[in-house]
Amino acid sequence: MNEKILTTLEYSKIINRLSAHAATALGKAVVEALQPSPDLEEVKTSLQATDEAYKADRLKGSAPFGGITDIAPALQRARIGGTLSPAELLAVSMTARGSRRVKRHIETLHEDDPIPLLYSLADQLSEAKDLEKQIDACIDEQAEVMDSASTELAAIRRELKNGESRIREKLEQMIRSSSVQKMLQDSLITLRNDRYVIPVKSEYRSHFGGIVHDQSGSGATLFIEPEAMVAMNNKLRELKVAETREIEKILQKLTAAVADYGPDLLIDLDLLGKLDFAFAKARYAHGMKATIPRMNDRGFLKIKRGRHPLLDPAAVVPLDVELGNSFTGIIVTGPNTGGKTVSLKTIGLLSLMAMSGLFVPAEDGTQLCVFDAIYADIGDEQSIEQSLSTFSSHLTNIIRILSSMTPKSLVLLDELGAGTDPAEGSALAIAILEHMHQTGCRLVATTHYSELKAYAYNRKGVINASMEFDVQTLSPTYRLLVGVPGRSNAFAIAERLGLSRKIIDHARGEVSEEDMRVENMIASLEEDRLGAEAERNTAEALRRELEEQRRKFEEQRERFDQQRDRMLVKAQEEAKEAVAKAKREAEQIIADLRKLAQEEGASVKEHKLIEARRKLDQAEPQLKKQGNSKPAQTKAPQKIEAGDEVMVYSLNQKGHVVEITGGDAFVQLGIMKMKVSLNDLELIKQAPAKQQQPKQAASLKRTRDDQVRAELDLRGANVEEAIMEIDRFLDEAFLSNMGQVYIIHGKGTGVLRTGVTDFLRKHRHVKSHRLGNYNEGGAGVTVAELE
Repeated sequence: MNEKILTTLEYSKIINRLSAHAATALGKAVVEALQPSPDLEEVKTSLQATDEAYKADRLKGSAPFGGITDIAPALQRARIGGTLSPAELLAVSMTARGSRRVKRHIETLHEDDPIPLLYSLADQLSEAKDLEKQIDACIDEQAEVMDSASTELAAIRRELKNGESRIREKLEQMIRSSSVQKMLQDSLITLRNDRYVIPVKSEYRSHFGGIVHDQSGSGATLFIEPEAMVAMNNKLRELKVAETREIEKILQKLTAAVADYGPDLLIDLDLLGKLDFAFAKARYAHGMKATIPRMNDRGFLKIKRGRHPLLDPAAVVPLDVELGNSFTGIIVTGPNTGGKTVSLKTIGLLSLMAMSGLFVPAEDGTQLCVFDAIYADIGDEQSIEQSLSTFSSHLTNIIRILSSMTPKSLVLLDELGAGTDPAEGSALAIAILEHMHQTGCRLVATTHYSELKAYAYNRKGVINASMEFDVQTLSPTYRLLVGVPGRSNAFAIAERLGLSRKIIDHARGEVSEEDMRVENMIASLEEDRLGAEAERNTAEALRRELEEQRRKFEEQRERFDQQRDRMLVKAQEEAKEAVAKAKREAEQIIADLRKLAQEEGASVKEHKLIEARRKLDQAEPQLKKQGNSKPAQTKAPQKIEAGDEVMVYSLNQKGHVVEITGGDAFVQLGIMKMKVSLNDLELIKQAPAKQQQPKQAASLKRTRDDQVRAELDLRGANVEEAIMEIDRFLDEAFLSNMGQVYIIHGKGTGVLRTGVTDFLRKHRHVKSHRLGNYNEGGAGVTVAELE
């Protein structure tokens, strides 16, 4: 795409805003290299990635890209045999760990709700656990080589520590001596050139042996290494050299391991950049309330309430326009400051965004086209340096467009033919439009020339359009009206502003009869349009009102059905209780009769007693259940299982079944879990048939947010509140298969951090925990590894 066109349509500003949503330098690099694509399949794939990231971000939040950096330079140095620094090795380890974390996050998302394109990218990420372990065993979180990196290093540092202790002990004995103290400037031990020295007054130099390593600025103090300490300091120096050599050996070994993993890690960087890019596009789309457009390569575009993405959403007037079906060219007329240029830029910029795989700020149903190129001549192109007039500059630009455009191009022309004699300018504009129209490209042009209205009216495939103008308020409405040519409002405006009626009538007399007929025709069309639009708005308001009334009616009917069923159930229970009481009394009477018959020798037929009991059983009422939404239909009994969404009649509440025991079920209702009879439940929605962890998935009902994030912010909470939040958060993270979570408690007084650490140490799901790295929040964050 021509760079000048991208600049004209302010495409770079879109890139800058998109770059701000990238979480890593890798993603920002992909954003900065973004260009519109003329390939339909490539554009559809890019939009699919954005759509999947948009859905994933909405459900579970963005992927955890924390700790991932661009380690490509370090990998290159390792490949050519250089030795990486501890900080570079730590960055490699953190990036490898971050890559693995992103992979697990996307795999979990894909299991819950398929995102095949992002999953295919994440599935290619390598796992360098061995490399992570090697680096983590040698480099700590402050990018320092640890004593445990090798037995030799541990021994050297142990000897160094002992040597330093011996030197300090001897020097302290020396400076405590009364004979030495009077020669010292201060009773302290310090370092000069990595050697332990003491500050001696300069006048005692001859009385104090040893080596002078430094002096104060005034010369009054000499920093002397006592002769007795020289041998011990030399030994320390030798140990430090040995330590440096051992550290170098460890770093070279780790660098060689990084070089072995280098090719895989370079591929990971490319994949991570693409994944971060997809989530950046999703976050940008969320921010501007954008939707995914339908794409084609037939030269057809239909923008529904499109908004210029760089203008204030609260102030911008939505644009509705269709091009490429019944007509391939639109001629927009109307006064200055009416919004013609903004409409042109909106059409061009939305097309560029869609061709770049971005959502566009428009309503659902918007269709855009993949053009082989977009050409634009917009704004004042006058160049003093080149001694070109406005007209010459515009014409030079149009000549370049004419030589490059194809039937699959989109051409946007602002103020066509302006800057020269009106008669010649309009004739030239018509000739240029006709040539472009015959080429077959898609064309939108703005102009002031009334002759172009007639051209658009008479030419098949070209249609008039205008920017609406409110004569009553003498201001534009910035609405594009396709099918209605722009009319001159000069006389109406002049009259409203108070110009003499005599002058206005004289001016009208100077206008040709044909022009007046055209203006009257346009005025009539606009009046008809306004009337039709008012009727349409009235009909639309009535439709919305009817839909709202229908919705309320359905809700009332549903509530009535639920209330009726609850009353029937209650009546059934009361009737059952009454019959049960009668049965107990009847059984007692029968028992008394048997006893009386045995005592008096009389006989009561057993089959008659059984028949009497059967009639009592039949007297128990049976409730015939009615459906909620369709009382006339009899619903087949459905088996309620764990995980199903149900309605609890007695409480008039919806919930999820956690567990079924006998004839009862435990139901999660918000934050409460209650035991309810199965007879008190109505199945609303069955649980998904296929779950990787069906028992866990069926028993989980989130009480705050279905989006399980990898971090919990506890700042401002007390310890008791924090422990309750952590317990809930860890359960949700464990059920979501998260390997690692971040608990943000801040630094503060340390009370909250101590409480969090004590709780994590005893929690059943926590494998280990640590304070955050310097790029994870440091002491203000605790990182927990889950089982």
